[in-house]
Amino acid sequence: MQSKREHFIETLLKFAPASFAPYLADCILAAGVQFRIVPGRKTKLGDFRTHPLQRKPVITVNGDLNPYSFLITSLHELAHLDTYRQYGWKVPAHGLEWKTAFRQRLLPLLESQDLPHDLHRVLEKSFVRLKASSGSDLQLSRVLKSYDQKEELTLESLAYQAHFLLNNKHFIKGELRRTRYLCTEFATKRSYLIHALAAITPLPNE
Repeated sequence: MQSKREHFIETLLKFAPASFAPYLADCILAAGVQFRIVPGRKTKLGDFRTHPLQRKPVITVNGDLNPYSFLITSLHELAHLDTYRQYGWKVPAHGLEWKTAFRQRLLPLLESQDLPHDLHRVLEKSFVRLKASSGSDLQLSRVLKSYDQKEELTLESLAYQAHFLLNNKHFIKGELRRTRYLCTEFATKRSYLIHALAAITPLPNE
C-alpha cells in the first residue's frame, strides 16, 4: 500500500518537474496546509489564505501552469505561510520577512543539478534581490514562460501603438513603465497598465 507521501508525489508528478516533486511534497506535508490544485485563473497563479474558522491554512495553485511555474508558485505561497506563522499579519506581504522565507524555500533548487541552466541562472540572479513575484521579474517571467507548451504572442512583441485584444477588450499599446505598458482601451479611452508578458491577440490598426 502506498504511503501518503508516495501518493502525494505521484499526484505532483502531473504538475511539477519530476526531479523536484519529492521536495515539493515534503515541503507541503511538513507545512500541514490544505494544498489545492485549481483550474487556471487569469488574475493570479496561486494564493495563500487563512481564517480562524479553518482547521488549516489553504494554499491554491493553478493547475494549468507549466511544471517550473507550478513549482516556483507553490514555493512562493509556502513562503507566505512561513511568514504568517512567524509574524502573523504584522509585516508586509512581500517584505523582507517573506523574501527571507522564499530564499530558504528556493535554496535546495539552486543547490541541485536538476534545474535547466537558463532557469538556474535567472533564479540565482533573482535570489540576490528577490522581487515580490515572478511577474515582477521580467527575466524570470520570460524564462518560465518559455516552458509553456503553447506558443502565445505577448504584449511586448507588438509595435508601439499596435492594436490588440485582451479579455475581449480592444487596446492600443503605449509606452513601457517598468514591467507594464500604459495602454488605452479603444472604446472608452481609459488607460490601463498591462504586463509586458500578457498573452494578447493582435488586431489590425484602425
